[in-house]
Amino acid sequence: MIPVIGVLAASGILKGILALLTQFDVVDTGTSTYTFIDAMASSMFYFLPIIIGFTSARRLGADPIIVAIIGGVLTFPSVVAMADSSAEDYHVIARIGRTVFNSDFFGIPVSLPEGNAYAYSIFPIIVAAWLASKIEPWLKRWIPAVVRSIFAPLLEIFIVSTLVLVVFGPIVMTISGAIAQAVTWVLSLSYPVAGFLIGGFYQCLVIFGLHWAVIPIISQQIADPGYSPLNAIVSVSMIAQGGGALALWVKAKSPRIKQLAGPATISALCGVTEPAMYGLNLKYGRVFITASIGGAVGGLLTGLFDVNMWGFTGAFVGFPSFVNPEGIDGSFTGFWIASFVTLAVSFLATYFFGFKESDFETERTVEKVRLGNREPVAR
Repeated sequence: MIPVIGVLAASGILKGILALLTQFDVVDTGTSTYTFIDAMASSMFYFLPIIIGFTSARRLGADPIIVAIIGGVLTFPSVVAMADSSAEDYHVIARIGRTVFNSDFFGIPVSLPEGNAYAYSIFPIIVAAWLASKIEPWLKRWIPAVVRSIFAPLLEIFIVSTLVLVVFGPIVMTISGAIAQAVTWVLSLSYPVAGFLIGGFYQCLVIFGLHWAVIPIISQQIADPGYSPLNAIVSVSMIAQGGGALALWVKAKSPRIKQLAGPATISALCGVTEPAMYGLNLKYGRVFITASIGGAVGGLLTGLFDVNMWGFTGAFVGFPSFVNPEGIDGSFTGFWIASFVTLAVSFLATYFFGFKESDFETERTVEKVRLGNREPVAR
């Protein structure tokens, strides 16, 4: 996911801007202008399996072009048309529990997720990349070199696409859907409590690189039901770390600290917390803890105001992501209230309790210690 996060963020901002333009009657829905801008904003999400297929293949050692083509199979118009049928036209071949098989492949029942879910998903194509990484070496070993360039891709595309469509795709979509429903259930059970806990502890996941496991859940929520309360909580946790860095910039007397804290504050308030965390908050006193207190308060308010988020980009720069495409609602107002309270609490807690000037003389260092493929941690 790392190579595409920036593009996902940009697409989310553009979707929010389009919603604002529509809300204030600058652009009318149904016009060619709306269609063009919507294509610019939505193509990244619609063709996500192709793009993630490419990056996953590079990471897992498969041919990126071939796996991207397999992603294209999942988003191919005729396949989408079969999956996107209405409930009345849903062609039921077989049914096992809640699983409906609505197509077949050489007589084998196939369950295509209704509503074109493959086009917005990433889990099936990641499995496809893993399968390709296992099948590719075997094909290259057994196919003669003189015809390998033609028949190896042919067989790989056919075999992996078949396995994904018939076996792994339905299984993975069922599991990912269950995870997304579980997260949604926890949030609906007590959104404020969930916001308090996630807002306070989410940046701990960032320290160890575990936050990438949350990104697919957010992506799944944005695909269905179309918005992500989880990402709204993550947004305030970013602002909280910026508030801690801002307190350092305001109160610290050291010119070196001020020089570091200024850019780190701007970066965190724009949704990138690593400079603030690794460069400052984890190194000096209790800054990370006091900043996380602000994140917990902001997450609580996010839950109390029932804030939802329709895009990926968080923090202040991501405000268009809080605009409901159907019209501005309480999520937009709740975002601003929760964000400013988060900034204030994290700033004040850090300013009065987070550090003292002597901490800058006995600082810790943040080394490039890796846990597998995870981020560096404080030492």
